[in-house]
Amino acid sequence: MEQKLMEYMKRHHLLQQNKTVMIGVSGGPDSLALLSFFHSIREDWGLSLTALSDDHGLRGEVSREDMEYVKHICAKWDITFEGTSVDVASYKLAYQVGTQVAARELRYAFFKEQMEKNDADFLALGHHADDQLETMLMNFARSSNPKALSGIPVKRQFATGMIIRPFLCVTRNEIESYCERNGIIPRIDVSNEDITYTRNAVRKNLAPLIKELNPNIHMGLQHLSISLQADEVYLTEQAKKMAETVVTFTPGNKEASFDMKTFGLYPSALQRRVFHLILNHLYSELPRNLSHIHEANFFDLLRSYDGNKEMDLPGQLKVVKSYREVRFYMEDDRGSSERPYNLCLAVPGETILPDGSKIIATRTNNPSSEGKYTYICSHDQAALPLYVRTRKNGDRMRWKGLPGHKKLKDMFIDYKIPSQARETWPIVTDNDDQILWIIGLKKNQQEEQLTKQSYIQLTYEF
Repeated sequence: MEQKLMEYMKRHHLLQQNKTVMIGVSGGPDSLALLSFFHSIREDWGLSLTALSDDHGLRGEVSREDMEYVKHICAKWDITFEGTSVDVASYKLAYQVGTQVAARELRYAFFKEQMEKNDADFLALGHHADDQLETMLMNFARSSNPKALSGIPVKRQFATGMIIRPFLCVTRNEIESYCERNGIIPRIDVSNEDITYTRNAVRKNLAPLIKELNPNIHMGLQHLSISLQADEVYLTEQAKKMAETVVTFTPGNKEASFDMKTFGLYPSALQRRVFHLILNHLYSELPRNLSHIHEANFFDLLRSYDGNKEMDLPGQLKVVKSYREVRFYMEDDRGSSERPYNLCLAVPGETILPDGSKIIATRTNNPSSEGKYTYICSHDQAALPLYVRTRKNGDRMRWKGLPGHKKLKDMFIDYKIPSQARETWPIVTDNDDQILWIIGLKKNQQEEQLTKQSYIQLTYEF
């Protein structure tokens, strides 16, 4: 087994000379064999070793004795030991998670703390080929996420270094034989026999049937796992590049938006991953009730023929489609910039709008060339003072050549302005509440009308 492990570690670049290695040790056969293996190569590789063990308190005095046993072994082998006790029951209650999830999250929090405290390079864990088989079977049964189906990674970034799993190339039987040859007497966790836990049920009932059909399933699954993980790394990198090109995030990552036409130019494999990248940006922690159904609903929204459509995701995250734009935002994070306003313009001077944009007003006898974000009127063309506000029910506008008035609502539709943007679109009016300028869209006069000597010039900056 030792030779197989060395070849596997070299093939996957799992270790380097003269590094600090922390080893997760529970006292069972897998972790004690792992500790023994690193103890055997410590001198040749110049390694600094520390064993990490936690008492999860689920089996009372027995689990405390497990940690004490690991501490005793470390003293015997001259390996640094760090242990802790965690309160799984309170964590379950506080975070509404199952026993196994709570124990795992507390254990990894302890590992992370120790890695950072010691500036460690590697955290070695004892997951083996049978664990990989059980994990992939479990994920296949309850997950639709391709990333989950790829199983346990051989290595990944963690805290100050890398998690490595050298035992993924060996089976439970090989590990038990190693323990017997080396006089290692492991602690036995009787809870591993309880088939009310999903993993134990898979181990006892399903995995043996699979191994009967294919005794070499471990090797095939490990190859599949590595291939799927490599594909996932590549696709994720491509999705990140797509997101950088297509998606616009507001400061603080409170909102995200993209153009549907541009988004649709990319393959569906990248679209799905960008959807999840957006969720990871906007959620501080992914909701536990987020599922593949929400992903399907999102793509249904994109394919919908409705010009305006919206959907709700868990945790008050809303997705709104308005013509070609799709926006994600947290409903409870929408601040004053999203609310109606009515501000008197400083003429001359600057008026700051709630979203941070501003209108600069000047009095001039020589106005600059009028453009999309500049409005010019003479003093006798508007009742002063001027105002900038958001829309109101019944708003209408008129301009030269238009018989009567046109509803502001219809104009927004004509210009394909997203429904959410309409609520805070800046509109300049005079003191009689006549609309002079829908900023960036429409003015009530044309440049050739400017024949007076004294003007007010408004410039919008964003």
